[in-house]
Amino acid sequence: MLPPVVTDADRAVVARQLGREPRTLRRVAVRCPFGAPAVTEQSPYAADGEPFPTTYYLTCRHLVIAVSRLEAAGGVERWSNAARTEPALAASLAVADEEQRRLRRELAGDEARNDGGASLGYGVGGSRRSGSLKCLHAHAAFALARPGYELGERILAEVEPRWPERCCSQ
Repeated sequence: MLPPVVTDADRAVVARQLGREPRTLRRVAVRCPFGAPAVTEQSPYAADGEPFPTTYYLTCRHLVIAVSRLEAAGGVERWSNAARTEPALAASLAVADEEQRRLRRELAGDEARNDGGASLGYGVGGSRRSGSLKCLHAHAAFALARPGYELGERILAEVEPRWPERCCSQ
């Protein structure tokens, strides 16, 4: 497990990308081709013990906007259906959900937990039900941070271009 290291410069860029201070930022997990944060790794719990169910958070504005367009065009329903009907995608999602649970338990350590640890059992993007999708952004971020996640990689394949011609975070 990589130690949580966040520079002041990275924290400032992520705050600018989000339009607010990040609450549970542990580290930058993926950088864009221009060196800016694109995906962050979050602690499972905020300092006050409140759960934060998304381990990998998409911060690159270009990717956030592109995935938002996919969602607005019915992407959550379409990809949820694909994950239910295509065995390879169902298996990919099941493996990613289990990996998410393992990561959250490992990252949580002895952190204070207002939910008694219940959220440590959530899947990618905070999904509570196996085989369901809530947020395509979380699946795209998971695929970038954990290469080999087929469902997330197929969602990302719909983003053209994957990266903008110049940094969108400067």
